[in-house]
Amino acid sequence: MRNCLFSLVLILFSLNLSASSILIPMDAEGQKNHLKAYGITYWVLSKQQKVQWLLNFRGGSFLLPDGDSIRKECQIRGVSFEILSDGQAQDILDGISSPAMNQEAVILEKAPKIAVYSPKGNQPWDDAVTMVLTYAEIPYETVYDEEVLDDKLVLYDWLHLHHEDFTGQYGKFYGSYRAAPWYIQQKQDAEALATKLGFSKVSEEKRAVALKIRNYVIGGGFMFAMCSATDSFDIALAADGVDICEPMFDGDPSEANYQSKLDFRKTFAFTDFVLERSATRYEFSSIDMTTKRRIPKQSDYFTLMDFSAKWDPVPTMLCQNHTALVKGFMGQTTSFERKGIKPTVMVLGENKINQEARYIHGIKGKGFFTFYGGHDPEDYQHRVGDPKTELELHPTSPGYRLILNNVLFPAAQKKKQKT
Repeated sequence: MRNCLFSLVLILFSLNLSASSILIPMDAEGQKNHLKAYGITYWVLSKQQKVQWLLNFRGGSFLLPDGDSIRKECQIRGVSFEILSDGQAQDILDGISSPAMNQEAVILEKAPKIAVYSPKGNQPWDDAVTMVLTYAEIPYETVYDEEVLDDKLVLYDWLHLHHEDFTGQYGKFYGSYRAAPWYIQQKQDAEALATKLGFSKVSEEKRAVALKIRNYVIGGGFMFAMCSATDSFDIALAADGVDICEPMFDGDPSEANYQSKLDFRKTFAFTDFVLERSATRYEFSSIDMTTKRRIPKQSDYFTLMDFSAKWDPVPTMLCQNHTALVKGFMGQTTSFERKGIKPTVMVLGENKINQEARYIHGIKGKGFFTFYGGHDPEDYQHRVGDPKTELELHPTSPGYRLILNNVLFPAAQKKKQKT
């Protein structure tokens, strides 16, 4: 009996020694909390340990160094994981490296420092990105106009734009909410901030902010935007030096023939769009497809594109998921008119039947940008005043996974980025 026990201890000890890696599976069957799995990966990176992102292997799984602290953290956060021996891990990597497999192992080196552009009074659940960062336990800092204009963006690797209106038209809420106390207060706050920062108009101040963000990306930053921050950002760039605001927004009439004065060479993603002139219409321009789409909720889905993991690791990273079919969701800017997207911009997700792009990505200077249409991936038609989404009910959300792909993207070893 003593010999048997001794042999069992030796076997267990040897197994423990050979268990050199932790696999966090990201397929539908193997992972019970995809969103918190990103948080575990970020946490490991923050401990100065490298991670391998296994693109197109079991839904974009993560290969981590083994350790009791990592196992315990996975258990605490409810993240599924598997213990691999040296041989098992090497077999997976050898299979991934085969030219016959559309897979790749990308090394993640450093936890990116994250900034969220958002008004100071906003709660985490006012924005899908801050909500999922909080749920996944990924730390972030909040910045707004003062920090941006003071060149503080250089302190961050990744920037998310809150559902902001960079045109100075207060979200085009005038038609429905101009008498609402919250609208009046937000307008007063914006005007006070613009005055404090030395601008006579909110539109001028917001354009200055957009130009600073543009420079941040050109200099090598990673920018991610959702909903109205996508098109209003490009509109502000195209309208640099042109007054497109009506009197109820900035106190004086818009410039005559302002549409013809837009410079589409200055934009990141969109071209040849037509601005919405009506101040009472809840729309910025022809970029957005919200009012043009005729898709019932039950059939509103978009498809993620398939890229070569070995030759196009960047778009492959951004599309990692346990499904290629993602349910749609609305927003002030729901999706992008396909014909208005610049040919240099990659479409990562689209509804081909409706000729709309939902998820796009591009390069500007030394940096990258990603635009994602819609407000909340798990709230189909979020309205002003609606309750927040409880992500505990959606731990495997494919739509939210796309946000978190972008969060980890800046951690990738630069030589792997062949886009």
